[in-house]
Amino acid sequence: MLLKTFGWSFAVTALGLVAAVFYGGWTAFGIVAILSIMEISLSFDNAVVNAGILKKMNAFWQKIFLTIGILIAVFGMRLVFPVVIVAISAQLGPIEAVDLALTDKDRYQELVTDAHPSIAAFGGMFLLMIFLGFIFEDRDIKWLQWLERPLAKLGKVDMLSVCIALIVLLITSMTFATQAHLHAGHADKAETVLISGVAGLITYMIVGGLSGYFEDKLEEEEEREHEEEEQAARTGKPKSAVALAGKAAFFMFLYLEVLDASFSFDGVIGAFAITNDIVLMALGLGIGAMYVRSLTVYLVRQGTLDDYVYLEHGAHYAIGALAVILLVTIQYEIHEIITGLVGVTLIAWSFWSSVRRNKRLAAAGGDGDAEKAAVSSGV
Repeated sequence: MLLKTFGWSFAVTALGLVAAVFYGGWTAFGIVAILSIMEISLSFDNAVVNAGILKKMNAFWQKIFLTIGILIAVFGMRLVFPVVIVAISAQLGPIEAVDLALTDKDRYQELVTDAHPSIAAFGGMFLLMIFLGFIFEDRDIKWLQWLERPLAKLGKVDMLSVCIALIVLLITSMTFATQAHLHAGHADKAETVLISGVAGLITYMIVGGLSGYFEDKLEEEEEREHEEEEQAARTGKPKSAVALAGKAAFFMFLYLEVLDASFSFDGVIGAFAITNDIVLMALGLGIGAMYVRSLTVYLVRQGTLDDYVYLEHGAHYAIGALAVILLVTIQYEIHEIITGLVGVTLIAWSFWSSVRRNKRLAAAGGDGDAEKAAVSSGV
């Protein structure tokens, strides 16, 4: 099972490290290894959240996620995206940007750093909306009772998530604007932050809204089909239901890819702290992305999210922390180690809480008693 799930990741790791040695010797080998570890640690929370979405898909769309999705994640975000943001920010053509990345690495890094505010604003707002949507939803299982209960009540207010996100964006852009007189050109950057943040918010609402719409329609069709089967003793699904299932899965797949892209922002930018060589960056981050994909499928197939019910909570709190960190890095520098440790700590805490809950379940000998014990413990 382990080899079947992680086989491609192991193969890509071996090929990537060998390619690094041929490209730049053992120094390149070390850089690629460090980048791979960094990407995995920064994106572990991404795998947990992805698993929560992927488990709703059938085997076919899980395979699509592992094939086409990998191409998008590895080549799109880890190779093409850094070049694209340089091309846009420097008003260069794609070929010129690639040439710059290969021949003038220092200038390339400077341009990517200059584009960071817009990248952080877009990714930060997208991730913030995911976090707010999670904590404002009333769930049967709550991890931090003292926090999630009142937030679930507040979540009944319409459009609260959007209002809070816009307030955070306004504060971020205004804070950035107040520093404009200290740094030349920051006035324009403040406007860029505001526009990029709104774009991130719109992207979340479009992709998430379409995914939710078709998922709801799919559930309605399945319920209606079940009723028809009971009444007429018929088997098989209508063609319309099958087509709808394809639409629902497609938009959920699209949602996963946008989510992965947002998670990749900190990894791509953080990679420049280690190297500005686009080839080594693509190798290291690409290997890390493969493990994130494999880990996502492993969590789904092993039912880990069902056994450790607080993992999804911990991952979403990590998303919230990453969103805040991205927005803060618009003005202040935060080391990538801190970003990685925050996510790992929150997920480890949620895993430990899940283990404690499972022990209470076993000790109580029944779901009802165990859930009462869980609630009374306040975990």
